Amino acid sequence: MKDTILLIEDDEALSQLVQLLLERAGYTVHSAGNGKVGLELAREIPPDLVLLDILMPDMDGWHVYEALQGITDAPVLFLTALGDEHNITYGLGLGADDYIVKPFGYKELVTRVQAALSRDRRMKGQQTVFQAGELWVNLDTHEVKIDNRLVTLTPTEYSLLSALLQDPGRTVSHDALLRRVWGPEYANRRDYLKLYIWYLRQKIEKDPRDPKYILSERGQGYRLNVEKPETTESQEA
Repeated sequence: MKDTILLIEDDEALSQLVQLLLERAGYTVHSAGNGKVGLELAREIPPDLVLLDILMPDMDGWHVYEALQGITDAPVLFLTALGDEHNITYGLGLGADDYIVKPFGYKELVTRVQAALSRDRRMKGQQTVFQAGELWVNLDTHEVKIDNRLVTLTPTEYSLLSALLQDPGRTVSHDALLRRVWGPEYANRRDYLKLYIWYLRQKIEKDPRDPKYILSERGQGYRLNVEKPETTESQEA
């Protein structure tokens, strides 16, 4: 199941951009243009994480944060242009899980959201594990095993596997994978993707030339196979 993120941000253009980036990263996002609507959404659709602006009309982010404490125990990340030390210290002192200063990068945003969700699951004694056949992935610790053997992946290789894990069993387009792993500016660099698919297959496939887990869908993208490996057909990049 996808994690649900509540975005409370009054800048409509920025809100749409953040929602698009997070949805591409595999999250379900609900957005609110002011604090009152955000609190209503938090009650109606319990979020797994909240991204909260501070400078909003009517009800600022500090007061919204206080109200959220009586509604949800989801981690809250301030997302704001207030980047001075006083405000950062104040926000974290309130108990916020992180403080992201605008402008921010795509990778920074997604990484810090992932980190906050992982910390929250660990605090609650939860772990998110994916398993298909002999492939086992702990999404919190980033451990990857094949047939109970620990596999060491580079950060980029793990990011690519994680991007496929966001839609297990479904074909993820070349462009979507490039955006999720390398960022929007690499949307047309399929040579990067093909190379790292090959690297990843070298580590998790028994026969990289006859892959059973990372399957190619010609002209479309790649799919992480969630069925029993022995039932899959031979696929090549």
